[in-house]
Amino acid sequence: MEWPVVKLGNICGFQNGFAFKSKLFTDNGVPILRISNIQSGSIALKRIAYTDPSSYKENLDRYRVVEGDLLIAMSGATTGKIGINNTGIDFLLNQRVGKFVPSKKLDKQYLYYYLSTQVEKHLEISAGAAQPNLSTEQIKGMKIPFPSILKQKRIVAILDQAFADIEQARAKTEQNLKNARELFESYLQQVFSQHGEGWEEHLLGDVCTFKHGFAFKSEFFTQDKGYVLLTPGNFFEEGGYRDRGEKQKYYDGTFPSEFLLSKGDLLVAMTEQAVGLLGSPALVPKGNTFLHNQRLGLVELTNKFRNNLSMEFLFHLFNTKYFRSKVQETATGLKVRHTSPKKMQVIPIWLPSDLNEQKEIALKLFNLKEESLRLEQIYKVKALQLDELKKSILQKAFSGELTKTLEVDENKGAVA
Repeated sequence: MEWPVVKLGNICGFQNGFAFKSKLFTDNGVPILRISNIQSGSIALKRIAYTDPSSYKENLDRYRVVEGDLLIAMSGATTGKIGINNTGIDFLLNQRVGKFVPSKKLDKQYLYYYLSTQVEKHLEISAGAAQPNLSTEQIKGMKIPFPSILKQKRIVAILDQAFADIEQARAKTEQNLKNARELFESYLQQVFSQHGEGWEEHLLGDVCTFKHGFAFKSEFFTQDKGYVLLTPGNFFEEGGYRDRGEKQKYYDGTFPSEFLLSKGDLLVAMTEQAVGLLGSPALVPKGNTFLHNQRLGLVELTNKFRNNLSMEFLFHLFNTKYFRSKVQETATGLKVRHTSPKKMQVIPIWLPSDLNEQKEIALKLFNLKEESLRLEQIYKVKALQLDELKKSILQKAFSGELTKTLEVDENKGAVA
């Protein structure tokens, strides 16, 4: 037997919020729940506003949000998102936030699970306007499958257990992802903190210099042709070359040939356009393709080390916490921090004197990094699969497939 489908407004009350006056907001009092506080399934306690309750005596009870209340954001960036007040705090319901008041024939958790399947549809409904918006009429007009209250509770029990299992699997996946990332990081720090036999201390300035890049003329910048113009945005914070895709800048003008980079050239970000970027290194992946732009330092080995120091080894050294902290100590600037070759040259570093040992260490680190990235990708895919599984289970729940399967299994058991 198929379930009846009814309008939500016929089985559930709906309370709109009140337009509390911002000029009466205070540093304490009764907290006001606003659309920005509604997140996916929860209430975010950041940026809570308060009001003096004495100003709204007549509205305190009508617009009160208590533990377990089910809410929806009706406009703004969170339009259509559903939240349950599990904070242990009572709020006042602000305008553009709605509260559901289910009848006795409608299980609140069943309603929550169903509404969580409708968020994308809510966004489609509200799309097109300058300000995304859901009206009370649209919300009350939503169609909802309406089985008996016993079947609703049965569906909730099935979903609760399924989602608990999924969250347990997600937690394990996230821990595995964290472990994969930490595996490489741990070995990297170990290699450069426990100096082996034959390692020697040097000042960075005795080992290499940093050549400034060229100020390429913006009138020759292009979106899709010419040489690739390297910028700090091409550097990962943890080191390495980042392909910027559609955001990549190109250069189609003339320039001094000395600023055309070769494969394997090592550069360092001398400015911190993002947290952690200062001192980040990258090896040029391809020759005669990339240009050495300003704000990037090209590593040039001194005569003493020109033939007995691996750039790949130096790349990994520049990624250590020790080296990055030393670069930060040389930096100046408040909004955007930056350093200079002269300041960096006093940083002490340790190097193995054997070039072959340097190369072996670098190769092992690259291989380990590749393996950790492979594991990361596996766990990221698994996390996405868990999200898709959750969606699939929800869809089956409200199409009746979950309870039909359960009833078939129970009937088979009874016959046996």
